[in-house]
Amino acid sequence: MSVTSVDKDLDNLTLTLIADFDAPAERVWQLWADPRQLERWWGPPTHPATMEQHELVPGGSVTYFMTGPDGARYYGWWRIEAVDPPSSLAFTDGFADADGAPSAELPTNAVRMQLTAHDGGTRMQLRSTFGTREQMEQVLNMGMAEGLELAVGQMDALLSSSTR
Repeated sequence: MSVTSVDKDLDNLTLTLIADFDAPAERVWQLWADPRQLERWWGPPTHPATMEQHELVPGGSVTYFMTGPDGARYYGWWRIEAVDPPSSLAFTDGFADADGAPSAELPTNAVRMQLTAHDGGTRMQLRSTFGTREQMEQVLNMGMAEGLELAVGQMDALLSSSTR
């Protein structure tokens, strides 16, 4: 599995995932930049994602839903802050209702994804920063860390497949 560490730092309000891939940064970037590839790994295997809107430009947005084993849909959105292909992406991540309206009850978090050369391949650092400890604990209790690790773990198969 590509995920090498998941660090939950409640003092600094960050959840940081590190994954190493045997692929160039340009290829790993495509798993973010292409909505059809993104939906093949964004979300744990039991909750596959469907990307509805995908604009990876500053000020753009990504909207999606994950479908659970029982058919229930869980909606989310990103507001894109910065894009620097093929090395970094920054966005605000949040939950939404079925109409795409941001949830007032569930927290948002600032996400920074960075790709760097590492051991002949690419290291991806994915860091989520929360506004308060309570917000971070809320999403951790919902299984965010485990779900993210399972989701990113699916990237290896996509990177090694001949279909891009």
